[in-house]
Amino acid sequence: MPLRKPFHWRWFWMALLVLWGGIAAWHLWKPPPQGLTFQGPARETAAVEFLADLTWVDGQGRRRTDQRIFDRKLELIGQAERLIVVDMFLFNEFAGDPDGADLRPLASELTEALVQRRQQRPELRILFITDPINTLYGGVESPHLKALREAGVEVIVTDLDPLRDSNPLWSATWRLCCRWFGNSSANGWLPNPVGEQAVGLRTWLKIANFKANHRKTLIVDEAETWAALVTSANPHDASSAHGNTALVVTGPAALDVLESEGTIAAFSRPQLDWPAPASPETRSGGGVQARVLTEAAIRDATIDALEQAGPGSRVDLAMFYLSHREVIRSLARAQRRGAAVRLLLDPNEHAFGRRKNGVPNRPVAAELRRHDIAVRWCHTSGEQCHSKQLLIRYRDGSARLISGSANFTRRNLDNFNPETALELIGPAQAPAIRAASDWFESRWTNADGRSFSLDYAHYADDSRLRYWQYRIMEATGLSTF
Repeated sequence: MPLRKPFHWRWFWMALLVLWGGIAAWHLWKPPPQGLTFQGPARETAAVEFLADLTWVDGQGRRRTDQRIFDRKLELIGQAERLIVVDMFLFNEFAGDPDGADLRPLASELTEALVQRRQQRPELRILFITDPINTLYGGVESPHLKALREAGVEVIVTDLDPLRDSNPLWSATWRLCCRWFGNSSANGWLPNPVGEQAVGLRTWLKIANFKANHRKTLIVDEAETWAALVTSANPHDASSAHGNTALVVTGPAALDVLESEGTIAAFSRPQLDWPAPASPETRSGGGVQARVLTEAAIRDATIDALEQAGPGSRVDLAMFYLSHREVIRSLARAQRRGAAVRLLLDPNEHAFGRRKNGVPNRPVAAELRRHDIAVRWCHTSGEQCHSKQLLIRYRDGSARLISGSANFTRRNLDNFNPETALELIGPAQAPAIRAASDWFESRWTNADGRSFSLDYAHYADDSRLRYWQYRIMEATGLSTF
């Protein structure tokens, strides 16, 4: 009787490693869903509005806020007659209270506004797109999404699986071992990372993919035209004290935002009948053009704008996370060419009551300081300096303003997370561009006795350990930024 050949485990493990590597490579570099990277045409716009949520420290060391973005959002919702489309990343009360009584229940306010408008206008169509983080990937129930559905709002929870994997070292493992199990809000037994209700192991396993639909947009009909609000601000209670910015445009550019949102619906709810209203008549907006950018188109426009900056140009960047290597090199080159570059950065110290170690902004700031770039830190006290905005004023009097949801990081700019920004192109003295310039200047100089920012020395960090920590985290995706 022939002897059975011994089973060689090394072949099994080699085959498994090859399979894991193939899965990791494919989902890292696979084509993104069709239409995901959107670069709209430069549109004449009838009106452009710059908005900001301000947070500062007063002379007694107390945090003060002046919040306007969500008031404008609720106003736009309250007048809509035909269509409302919302895409919001964080839409919950998770993560507790970072500091105290100056927070707003934004998730409830937005829910109530949409439900109320739906009741007032039953023929009004409302589509609400959001990220599965708001149910902890199926691990908990969302009372806000439930209320919207009961009111007749069409809720679309983004399907993240078709997106590229930004953290392939983990995601390839997850796709092999755990993706097939789904999730459930019943029988949770592990601590909730951001709330009180217990969650299952499957929630924790999926969180580590670090994938998200990170967009923050609103599109509504407004009289005979259309309006779109693009912002860095989330309807998230614990985020309600954050500093943020927003742009509101009307006319054809607003419908470009609507078209870009149709891509999310197409791979998340393929059978959905997506609205496609006729474009309104184009009217002049004082020489300002608006262009809708998503994902890698934001990166390309940013680098193009920086590469045009030279002697006599002023570059002002306000950013929550700055780590993208191409953007960092472009900032350094602009400074070498003679542009005056200023960075207003979040110190990456606070995350909803938890302390952070300053990565990535502090090592990035130390690197750019070696190129003689001016850096100041937002004066935060529990909240985050959450704006994502670049303003460049050129020597010839023209300007480009890019503002929206995208941090300047690999995950946000290299076709991983869905993101939306608006780019304004026009004279530096145009009202919206001038308002953005004044906003940055007041925060840089601590105008009116308000402490918005601190000297670079306050959070200076030349640690090589943290520098290489940031570089490895950025390159591999083993990070939340």
